[in-house]
Amino acid sequence: MAELYPWGDARRFNSYAAYFRRTFGRRMQKVTINAGFTCPNRDGKISTGGCTFCDNAAFTPSYCQSHKSITEQINEGIEFHTRRYREAEHYLAYFQSYSNTYAPLEQLKRCYDEALAHPSIAGIVVGTRPDCVDEQKLDYFAEIAKQKYVAIEYGIESVYDTTLQRINRGHDFATARRAVELTAERGIHCGAHFILGLPDESDAMLIEQTEVINSLPLTTIKFHQLQLFKGTPLAAEWDAHPERFRFWSIEEYIELFTEILRRLRPDIVVERFAGECPPRFHHTKGWGLVRNEQLLAMLDKRLEQKGVHQGDIFIYLHPNFDFTTKK
Repeated sequence: MAELYPWGDARRFNSYAAYFRRTFGRRMQKVTINAGFTCPNRDGKISTGGCTFCDNAAFTPSYCQSHKSITEQINEGIEFHTRRYREAEHYLAYFQSYSNTYAPLEQLKRCYDEALAHPSIAGIVVGTRPDCVDEQKLDYFAEIAKQKYVAIEYGIESVYDTTLQRINRGHDFATARRAVELTAERGIHCGAHFILGLPDESDAMLIEQTEVINSLPLTTIKFHQLQLFKGTPLAAEWDAHPERFRFWSIEEYIELFTEILRRLRPDIVVERFAGECPPRFHHTKGWGLVRNEQLLAMLDKRLEQKGVHQGDIFIYLHPNFDFTTKK
């Protein structure tokens, strides 16, 4: 019988698929939605131009068009996933594009109530910025969470304020910490997104920031390697100062992420550890057409080769950590 790790699975990290099996008892699929929101560092409230790395088109499915109703996007998304994953039957509405809490509460209610009224939707996942929530909005999501699955995913990107300023985030890390804490206090599942490889961040800094991440009351986490998209300010910055950037081969990235994973709190669910987008968006060569499934297989193999798993260093440093209270 395969060894089971603290999260009750034979995989060497606390995977998103296993988390869904524990939470729902079955496989779940996200249906991505573009609800037509923007961001405060795009519309002039804080800044203009958005984050220097961002091109939403690079990771938004073709069926996600803000001129379509939310119900239309859900129906088209379900059709898309039914063709691609024939076993997909149960869905979460994933509001991904831009900042999906950046609107008055009444507008948010209309948006999310429409999604939750769809008979195939079991819950919502809301992508947003830490500076675009308040207690009133979080109270609304907490009410929904009494009946449906609700997760809020915050783009944090880095724990280093100098980096956040440099990439035009428009908020500091303290703002991110406060948003995550307010969300978790209400019993809402809370996720965070981090980019590995932003300018002037060394491998050592990326490993060291894991300790800060561990201090956040997160349910899930996403990482991905920095990808430079055509036409973005960050691509222009790379053209001018390539020495400030760190790009890895796939093998180097797997090695780095393994060390991050070993230090990551074992109850945090790893939703993603690398990103992919169509090569036509890339300003630099990138990794080509390597798919996430291939990257996952490479990570699994490397963890097995090294005989390590998520949180083994964390558990060594925190021997009294009680995983059973964190599930």
